[in-house]
Amino acid sequence: MNFVLKLLVSSFAVVITSYLLPEAYVHVDKFTTAIIVALVLALLNTLLKPVLIILTIPVTILSFGLFLLVINAFIIQLAGYFVGGFKVAGFWWALLFSIILSLTTWLLELPVRSGQDREQY
Repeated sequence: MNFVLKLLVSSFAVVITSYLLPEAYVHVDKFTTAIIVALVLALLNTLLKPVLIILTIPVTILSFGLFLLVINAFIIQLAGYFVGGFKVAGFWWALLFSIILSLTTWLLELPVRSGQDREQY
């Protein structure tokens, strides 16, 4: 159930982020596309991101971790390649989408996290 909730929150975050950015640069066709994007991003973040992080450890250390933003942008561009109905115009838009998506997801998960924190005590 936790995975389904996180998937829905991520889907809403994808839709909100796509509305915040100009449609000419970031476009999501419909909500079902946003669900697929969230699922593909979860899959890519689970399978591909750890490998990319390990391969780029020296660059990540030299950039004080900022290179992780580049990896996130690459994963979003890859999701745009795999998912029809989801388009990102270029690297810089993918980078901006990644940053806004992270902030939006964090904001949407706050009520869920605060409820879980209360249950632990």
